[in-house]
Amino acid sequence: MAVDRERVAALVRELLEAIGEDPERPGLRLTPQRVADAYDEFFAGVGMDAAAPLAHTISITRGPAPDTLPSGAVMLRDIRFRSVCEHHLLPFRGHAHIAYLPGEQVVGLGALPKVVDILASRPQVQERLGEQIADTIAGSLDARGVLVVLVASHECVTMRGERQTGASTVTIAARGEFVDPVARAELMSLLGSPRT
Repeated sequence: MAVDRERVAALVRELLEAIGEDPERPGLRLTPQRVADAYDEFFAGVGMDAAAPLAHTISITRGPAPDTLPSGAVMLRDIRFRSVCEHHLLPFRGHAHIAYLPGEQVVGLGALPKVVDILASRPQVQERLGEQIADTIAGSLDARGVLVVLVASHECVTMRGERQTGASTVTIAARGEFVDPVARAELMSLLGSPRT
């Protein structure tokens, strides 16, 4: 589903008028179209299938042979993401850390950031974003366990209200074997002090 850029531009023009601004003044004349272009990018994930990047899996076997993969977790850290909070339509951004315990298949590591980007490119809340990433990976890869840690800074916290500029939010979503805190402790230690 594509963003209706013309409609967004008209609404931004109306918003500028509603806050007492003149949308025809030189600095604002192009703002409605700029916002429409930005929203087309920010919300590109609306209606997209987040599991699509995980469609090309590689079957694996376990054992001592040199062409087999170990049975341990696969972790990809520091995946940058940005999203827009659905409560105030303000951005939040940070890093995603994903680990999964393969079942009988693995996926190219480049697929994981694509899943994050699709799901983050929608009006979101951080808590749901982590859950959606975990569900998509667990369901698509039939993984034995999935752990998603998101660390983000929210402009609704840093720019309004109490204006806590140094605050960050950490959320954890776990599936399968990683629901057990003991099972995920080693992975959490690998993250150290996650950055935003």
